[in-house]
Amino acid sequence: MIKSTNGFVKPTNNTYKSPEKRYDENFVASEEYLKSLPDMQNMENAGARVAIQHVGIHNFKIPMNIRLRDGKSREVHCAVTGSVSLEAAQKGINMSRIMRTFYQYEQQELTPETLKDVVRSYLKNLDSSSARIAIAFDFPMQKESLRSGLSGYQYYPVVLETDFSADNGMQQFMHLDFTYSSACPCSYELAEHAKEVRHVAAVPHSQRSVAKISIKYNEEMPIEDLVDLCRDALKTETQVMVKREDEQAFAELNAAYLKFVEDAVRALFEKLNADSRIQDFRVFASHQESLHSHDAISVITKGVAGGFTAQIAPFIYNER
Repeated sequence: MIKSTNGFVKPTNNTYKSPEKRYDENFVASEEYLKSLPDMQNMENAGARVAIQHVGIHNFKIPMNIRLRDGKSREVHCAVTGSVSLEAAQKGINMSRIMRTFYQYEQQELTPETLKDVVRSYLKNLDSSSARIAIAFDFPMQKESLRSGLSGYQYYPVVLETDFSADNGMQQFMHLDFTYSSACPCSYELAEHAKEVRHVAAVPHSQRSVAKISIKYNEEMPIEDLVDLCRDALKTETQVMVKREDEQAFAELNAAYLKFVEDAVRALFEKLNADSRIQDFRVFASHQESLHSHDAISVITKGVAGGFTAQIAPFIYNER
């Protein structure tokens, strides 16, 4: 027999037989057997001997109940990302422990305090100096039509993120995508000019637009409050259920609140900056132009030292 560098024993003669290709449903792993299993974490590192800022698992799914503003709860289907730091001397982490730790909290409501508890457990169970949890889901809110009395559910993509590091301590963030309509002020004036001066029918261009809002907050802030803040700032949220009177109302609403992309981020800045629960924020707005073959974008931040920056994420350059 020859013992290899990874601890496995290789036969040196021709008496070796290939293992049987079968699954033994009756096999039970004893305590002794479990101790005999190879532990790959004890092997030498491959590549540079450096620390890794984040290592973990991404996009494991689980239903959870989230607490609503009125104290009730609602089930949402979550996609979870959990990661921890890894020291230079360590080979890797026990990936399954990330998920097993999270499942200890599956019966609890999804609240900022629950997410703090999960992060503290990651730090302890995986012996790391920093940890992060991010929960992504679509948050439903009922929205009434403008005039007809109809209503339907609007779904808001949300990510709740909690980080801990030695430098920054515990930090909590909320990320929300808010979809609205943007009617171009310039196009509106040109269309009105064509009607008045030349008696020619003209329609100003408007388009579906998205504001990606990220906030850092130091106390519990319901998702509904952030949605209401966006509605109040932008006025022209896209509709769910419409009849003819609603469609006419929406046309009037867009004319009353014309906006360039610069106007949109400034309107959101004003509302976000006035909310004392929000320590820091960033807004990335994209107007998906119906006039041009390209989008108009704008980024604005609160301007906190060491906080959110206006750097555009690299992934946007690869979008088609």
